[in-house]
Amino acid sequence: MSTALLQVRVAQRCNEAEDICSYELVSVNGAELPPFTAGAHIDVHVGDGLVRQYSLCNPPHERHRYLIGVLRDPASRGGSRAMHEQVQTGATLQISAPKNHFPLAEASRSLLLAGGIGVTPVLAMAEALSAQGAPFEMHYCARSPERAAFRDRIAASAFAPQVHFHYDSGDAAQKLDLPALLAGLDRGTHIYLCGPQGFIDYVKGCAKAHDWPQEQVHLEYFGAAVAPAAGGDQPFEVKLASSGKVYTIPADSTVLRVLNDAGVFIPASCEQGVCGTCLTRVLDGVPDHRDLYLEEAEQAANDQFTPCCSRSKTAMLTLDL
Repeated sequence: MSTALLQVRVAQRCNEAEDICSYELVSVNGAELPPFTAGAHIDVHVGDGLVRQYSLCNPPHERHRYLIGVLRDPASRGGSRAMHEQVQTGATLQISAPKNHFPLAEASRSLLLAGGIGVTPVLAMAEALSAQGAPFEMHYCARSPERAAFRDRIAASAFAPQVHFHYDSGDAAQKLDLPALLAGLDRGTHIYLCGPQGFIDYVKGCAKAHDWPQEQVHLEYFGAAVAPAAGGDQPFEVKLASSGKVYTIPADSTVLRVLNDAGVFIPASCEQGVCGTCLTRVLDGVPDHRDLYLEEAEQAANDQFTPCCSRSKTAMLTLDL
């Protein structure tokens, strides 16, 4: 697949909920956009070197547009704030072609679980499963109705009866009782979940308690775990296999930042260990994995790591750069 960036125009920006806006993106020259599958995301070049990932939430059969939803995050590192404050209808943006690390699998039945802005890829999944006539149900958890995006769209959809809303602000009877839900599910069901880490951890814990097969639980995070305090970290060195050059990584910096400052370019997006864009091969040494992208078995192999957040357990890492 080509890595060339696509030029798109914001055909429409809409307020979908409190602190959530949607952006309808169309090609600047009217051409069809590259196809995508449910669960896919795009890299959006927001400006000033900022690149952020946003899931596509429109029906995957659409080729004339991409639709993304952006939460204005008070802890924003610049991306969501720039989108909300600077990107209006008519603006032009550069984006990547769609990528999918969160695809639907073949399953007899699917359970879709969304927490907050995590509804975006889950909504595309609901559209795809509904179009296929595949059995599924969706549960959408939000802090309040005012903070639940795309409610009108869901209410008007063919799959509206399969969607259940749960609000933190509501009475206990309407809140998600996940243990009871899992207890009543067919064991062949595949579970898809997306949302903030607390939501992900809760669902993973419930699935594990019910001995749900790990290969039937698919997830994507919105936002990464808080890294260990910088004061507890130690400096280490990285060696580039191609040149033999060695760089010291201070306790208060990252491999990605040090190498980029030295002119060694590593593609990156989330800078939180979520997306895998910066994944780099490790030829020698033992990484201290702090990402949410690699599976446990992949981390245990110690042959790759995420330089945006992970560090080293050994004095030196030799990288395939």
